[in-house]
Amino acid sequence: MLPAETFRQVRRIHIRTRRLVDGALAGEYHSVFKGRGMEFSEVREYVPGDDVRTIDWNVTARMGQPFVKQYVEERELTVMLLVDLSASGQFGSVTRFKSEIATELCAVLTLSAIRNNDKVGLILFTDRIEHFIPPQKGRNRALQVIREMLVFEPAGRGTDLGHALEYLHKVCRRRSVTFLISDFLAHDYERPLRLVHKRHDLVPICIADPREMELPNLGLIMLRDLETGEHALIDTGSAAVRRAYREQRAAAALARERLFRSLGIDLIEVDTRESYMRPLMRFFRLREKRRREGR
Repeated sequence: MLPAETFRQVRRIHIRTRRLVDGALAGEYHSVFKGRGMEFSEVREYVPGDDVRTIDWNVTARMGQPFVKQYVEERELTVMLLVDLSASGQFGSVTRFKSEIATELCAVLTLSAIRNNDKVGLILFTDRIEHFIPPQKGRNRALQVIREMLVFEPAGRGTDLGHALEYLHKVCRRRSVTFLISDFLAHDYERPLRLVHKRHDLVPICIADPREMELPNLGLIMLRDLETGEHALIDTGSAAVRRAYREQRAAAALARERLFRSLGIDLIEVDTRESYMRPLMRFFRLREKRRREGR
């Protein structure tokens, strides 16, 4: 049984994110993420203006007048949330930790999916696979996802994106829409990324904090790597040190962006200083524009 405060926190997040879905995201998810195709529904009498290619010639011959086939979208999708729970998520220099934003993102995406009768599954990972919840439908799925994000205590502290992507490829045989939520402070995941992208609609969401991109001028400070636990004494008063750090981080971000762009993968970038709804809505509008243009 959940502690009272945790239960209240789950409900608060659920209520807040449900309002966002009912408002800003209403209709966006459904129009962007299509089902697996069209399935036959019924036949009806032909009326002028119908596409002659839809005429059911067997029924037409039997009834002595033209009938056309009708189809409906096979709507049901599988949505997978592949979420990084490594220790670097417990960082935030503005108002919230990256892990808090990840929790709300999972809630928003889950609520959007269940509104459209889609299945939702969850994979939590660090430097190992921590927890797997198979895809299911259900009104309570969002509450379950929020609860898991809040109370689950991972055994690992590091990040192994490659292993997480390989696990997804193994357990999800059918095509899914997969949201990969991480800060992407990792290496050597290009090969499994390509593998997963061939089968699934992969949407990476990178959550970043401004202090990860640039050091403040605070003189000598002791920094601790949240994932390895290692400490380092850094002279942030040195312009050369700050510049080297900034250039290293910028190069890593550029390499990540180029990798996704080369594969045709849409990267959603979330900054802890801003609302995650802005980049999320930009993504949906970009997808919708491409859909209208037939790309």
